[in-house]
Amino acid sequence: MKILELGCGNSKTKGAIGLDSSKLPGVDVVWDLEKTPLPFKDGEFDEVRAYHLLEHIHNFLLLMKEINRITRKGGKVHIKVPFYSAWGQFNDPTHVRFFTPFTFEYFKQGEYSHEVGEIRFDVESVKLNFGVGSSSKMNFLFNPLLNLSHKVYCRFFAWIFPAAEIEYILRVVK
Repeated sequence: MKILELGCGNSKTKGAIGLDSSKLPGVDVVWDLEKTPLPFKDGEFDEVRAYHLLEHIHNFLLLMKEINRITRKGGKVHIKVPFYSAWGQFNDPTHVRFFTPFTFEYFKQGEYSHEVGEIRFDVESVKLNFGVGSSSKMNFLFNPLLNLSHKVYCRFFAWIFPAAEIEYILRVVK
């Protein structure tokens, strides 16, 4: 299985190809993700990972188009981003976009198909995490509550009891 980790920094998974804007240990390809096309062939990867990266991207729709292009049909895209009401989301001046459990519905057939053209993904799963890092120790307690109903949680509780992170798994549709 061929895996690409976008924005891998110096913590790339063993066996994956790491892409980052900085030449750090473990980075295989130095590339600015605001520039497209990406330096890979169509359908080259079985899986693409983007962990705490997409919130920094101005050129979001074009990058999603490129991720779709370089991932094989049926391939997986794993994404982690800060939750829109998270403390860390607002403290980082390099964050340029916000994510909800419903953000990637935009790329599903029939939702906004007249706008996204060939950029298609099916949303396989969405999971809210109460904490990351040391605060993740409480996830076993709070995650089941946060994930009961994303619509109810976002409407009534997201600003009172904010999650830290959202994890998505998307499947590439071509």
